[in-house]
Amino acid sequence: MALRGSRPEQRRFADGRVPRHRSREKQEASLAQSNGNGSVRVEIYDQTYQLRGSDAEYIGQLADYVDTKMRLIAQQATTVDSLRVAVLAALNIADECLVLKRKYDSIASDYHARAQQLSGALDEVLAEPRRAG
Repeated sequence: MALRGSRPEQRRFADGRVPRHRSREKQEASLAQSNGNGSVRVEIYDQTYQLRGSDAEYIGQLADYVDTKMRLIAQQATTVDSLRVAVLAALNIADECLVLKRKYDSIASDYHARAQQLSGALDEVLAEPRRAG
């Protein structure tokens, strides 16, 4: 939740990186390539894909994320095979997802345990006879 007078938080990827921003012209061109039927054209690792979805901007962000992952892996890997780069990127993204899921599950479990504890304490207080003051 943003406080009054504070700057909005900058959007970050799961690994903490700030997404690279496309130029205004590229963003407008990308949006211009989306049409009324929910189809949007994106470029990932120098390949163009026609995708469908209800939110063209979000699809563009996903495509940028995958493209960035693939390019980072291509820089570190010794292979130039785009399929291998894609599989390695998918594994990295899946790892990020599972790490976040574990964190979420742990927090949700802690939250549930605390809620049960507070519910029990509240039940005890409500069960006590009231005293006239």
